[in-house]
Amino acid sequence: MTDRPAEGRPSDTRTTEAGVQYAIVPVPGLSLDTVARRSGLHPDLIRRFVALGLVDAARDASGRLVFTPAAPAALARVQRLRIGLCLNYASLALVLDLLDRISLLEAALRRAGVRSDLPPWT
Repeated sequence: MTDRPAEGRPSDTRTTEAGVQYAIVPVPGLSLDTVARRSGLHPDLIRRFVALGLVDAARDASGRLVFTPAAPAALARVQRLRIGLCLNYASLALVLDLLDRISLLEAALRRAGVRSDLPPWT
């Protein structure tokens, strides 16, 4: 797929090699209030998690936090680890990083068709 902007307009469509054009629809981000309501967490705690790098967020043009639709699930994961394992914030970051790396390695093994006699640990 290649981007080919129309003359005089910003690139708001994509044209495939076959010449078919598709409109690019931006996925709206979730506001802090929406994520707080869906996750059941206080907005200040969510801001702390973002500042510590435990949950990803972007900023919109006015500087407000904007989250992906997966943010409530990520926050639930952080809360489960924090409460269930009694981890501090530094340990949470390490455990989340290790879990993400394990997921990547398991996905690479599945793509490569490598099977183990042992069931997956997760």
